[in-house]
Amino acid sequence: MTAVAEVMDYAEVVERFDPVLGLEVHVELNTKTKMFCGCANEFGGEPNTHVCPTCLGLPGALPVLNGKGVEGAIRIGLALNCEIAEWCRFARKNYFYPDMPKNFQTSQYDEPIAFNGYLDVTLDDGEVVRVEIERAHMEEDTGKSLHVGGATGRIHGAEHSLLDYNRAGVPLIEIVTKPIVGMGERAPEVARAYVTALRDLLLALDVSDVRMDQGSLRCDANVSLMPKGATEFGTRTETKNVNSFRSVERAVRYEMTRQAAVLVAGGTVTQETRHFQEADGTTSPGRTKETAEDYRYFPEPDLVPIAPSREWVEELRRTLPEMPAARRKRIQTEWNLSAEELRDLFNSGAVELVEATVAEGAKPNDARSWWVNFLAQEANARETEISALPITPAQVARVAALVDSGELTNKLAREVVKGVLAGEGEPDEVVEKRGLKVVSDDSALLAAVDAALAAQPDIADKIRGGKVQAAGAIVGAVMKATKGQADAKRVRELIIERVGA
Repeated sequence: MTAVAEVMDYAEVVERFDPVLGLEVHVELNTKTKMFCGCANEFGGEPNTHVCPTCLGLPGALPVLNGKGVEGAIRIGLALNCEIAEWCRFARKNYFYPDMPKNFQTSQYDEPIAFNGYLDVTLDDGEVVRVEIERAHMEEDTGKSLHVGGATGRIHGAEHSLLDYNRAGVPLIEIVTKPIVGMGERAPEVARAYVTALRDLLLALDVSDVRMDQGSLRCDANVSLMPKGATEFGTRTETKNVNSFRSVERAVRYEMTRQAAVLVAGGTVTQETRHFQEADGTTSPGRTKETAEDYRYFPEPDLVPIAPSREWVEELRRTLPEMPAARRKRIQTEWNLSAEELRDLFNSGAVELVEATVAEGAKPNDARSWWVNFLAQEANARETEISALPITPAQVARVAALVDSGELTNKLAREVVKGVLAGEGEPDEVVEKRGLKVVSDDSALLAAVDAALAAQPDIADKIRGGKVQAAGAIVGAVMKATKGQADAKRVRELIIERVGA
C-alpha cells in the first residue's frame, strides 16, 4: 500500500472538492469591568491580581450581569444586521479545563442575544461576498495556562503549568457564521477578508481594541470538504485561536489540502480541534471535538433572563457610527479615488489621519500623499505606528498650504516635515529656523540664472537654437546654487526669457 500524501496540490483540491467554511470569532469587549463581577477588565497585570470570589468560582459567590456588556452585544448584533432577541437567557456550558475555575462557562446556548444577520465582505478584486451570520452570543472568557518547560510551550512535554485567572470572566462575544459554501478556490481569501472586515466593524463600533496579538480578537476556523456534486457536508475540523488575518487564510488553505489527501487515500477526517503552527503554516491535532450534548447545557439559575425593550434597541441603533463599507464608498466618491488608491489608503492605517488633515483644510490628494507615502516611510524607518509619529494633521495641513501658496517646494516641504518630526517646532518655525523659504525674488533668481548660463555657454547656445529641453541643465545648476529653494518653474521661465528662445 502506498503511503498517504500529507497534503494534496491546491489546484487538485478545488477541482475535486467543494470547501465548506464556518468561522467563529471571539471578541473581548472593552468594558471597564468583567462580565459578572466588578474586577478590572484590563489586559495583563501581575498574575491573579484582577480576581475576586465570583470570577474565581468560589462557593457562595453570585454573578451580577454587566449592563455595558449587554449593550455592546446588542450594538454588535445591530451592526451585523441581526435580529435582536426580545427575550433570552444565559446557560451553563459544562466542561473541565483548569483555566475555568467554576468548571463551567457562563454562555448562551439556544437563546442568543442576536441572530440571523449578515456582513458584506469585499475581496481583493472588488467582488462582494455576503457572509451570513448564524448568531452573536454573550459569554465570559477563560483564564490562561502557562506551560513551563518543554520545547513547544504546550502542555505536552511541559514540566508543570501555571494558571492566571486575570482574564477569567472578561466579557466575550462569540460571532458564528452560517456555513459558507460555493467559494471554491477563493475560500481561504474569503475567510481572511471576513475576519478583516469584522475587525474593522468592531473597531468602528469602539466595543473592543480587537488586538489579535493580545487575544482580544480570536478566530476558530471550521473547514470541511464535499466531493464535487455531493450535497452532504463532510466532517469538519476546527483550527483554534488563529491570531492574524494571514494565518486565517493559511490555516483554511492547509486544512483543505490536508483533508483532501486523507479523503482521496480512503481515510476519514476526524472531527477534532487543531492547532495552527505559525512557523510552517500547518495544523496539528488537538482534542476530539465535543458535541453540544457533551457540554450538558442547562439554564443558568443565578442570572435572570434578559429582555431588551424595543425602545432601548432602537436607541442603540441610533448610536451606530458610519459602517466601514459605507465609509469606504463615501471616501472613494468624495475624494475621487481609484480602487487601488482606496485599498492603499486603508491598508496604510492612516485613514483617520488623512480625514483629519482634510478637515484642517488640506486637499484630499495632498493629505493622502503625505500620510500614505512620505510619513508611512518615516514610520517604517522608526519602526512605529504611523499614528505615533510626533506630527499632527494640522501641521501636515499647514505644510501642504505652504506648498500650495508657492512658499515651499515639495523638496523643501519634506525638510520641514522632518524638522517637525525632530521636535523643532511648528512648520513655520522650522521654515524660519532652517531658512527653507522658496527664493521668489526675480532679481536674485536672475543673478543665479546669469551665472549658470555664463558657466555653460554651450548649453545656452543650444537653448537659443531651439533645443528648449536643454534648459533642464541650467535649472539644475540654479537649484543647486540656491540650495533647492528656487521655484523650478519660475527659473525655467527666466532662462527662456534670458536667452531669447
